[in-house]
Amino acid sequence: MKIKHSKLRNTGLIFELLVKQIAADTLNKKDSPAVEILKQHFTRRTALTKEFKLYEFILKNSGVKQNKAEAILSTITEISRKLDQKSIKKQKYKLISDIKESYNIEEFFAIQVRDYKPLASLYCLLEAQNNADIVDPNFLVDHKTTLLEHLTTSPQKSSDVKETLIEEYSKYDKDLRLLTFKILLEKFNDNYKNLLPEQKNILKEFITSVNSTKRLHKIVNEELDKISKLVTNLSSKIKNDIVKIKLDEVSKAIKPISKKEKVTDTHLINLMQYYDLVNELKTL
Repeated sequence: MKIKHSKLRNTGLIFELLVKQIAADTLNKKDSPAVEILKQHFTRRTALTKEFKLYEFILKNSGVKQNKAEAILSTITEISRKLDQKSIKKQKYKLISDIKESYNIEEFFAIQVRDYKPLASLYCLLEAQNNADIVDPNFLVDHKTTLLEHLTTSPQKSSDVKETLIEEYSKYDKDLRLLTFKILLEKFNDNYKNLLPEQKNILKEFITSVNSTKRLHKIVNEELDKISKLVTNLSSKIKNDIVKIKLDEVSKAIKPISKKEKVTDTHLINLMQYYDLVNELKTL
């Protein structure tokens, strides 16, 4: 899937538009409601303000070296994952509501912003990081390319950006190399378009949690427990005795992994296959 840019949800863009609106109101010699809106939503230590700081950091850094640009994007996406997304969503709703009370929303968002492109790309990148669905890796490459070009003020090759994404993921546990973006970048459209919702969720969790051993253990064991119960439940509805015996054996074989056991690509493959089995059982 791809993330669509939303002006109404882009914190960095809204801030820039409010600043421009203040300038426009001042030139027209009238009080600017945008001043109070800025004070209300961007001067306190809220989740929305924390997200805005990520956009601000991108805009304030330009002409940096490639390595620093890569580090900036990596740090920003990591911080974004730790923010309270529910609070941010609520605060954005209130922010837009306040803007609508004072301005024509269509005219407000029609104002031109110089750094619109990097702001839009960062929005899409952050949304992808916090999205439960699997996002087309080529989409991520496009937006990361835009941001790197803004930060370095130098053209970027898509192939190089792909390689940095692959390298970033390959720094994690070597047993999880199956999950590197190389697989997704090369095979996404062909291999992943027909995945079950449960399989997409598992793959997404593996990709975004490869640097968290505890989280991966928890995810894998939760999925194994869920699948074991599903197989047992569906097995009770099977009339063929031979099939039922085999399913009972499969159910007994599905055991949680120990804390000392490494989570590997084998666990991912097993989970994928188990859900294929469950899906087939549902059709019997």
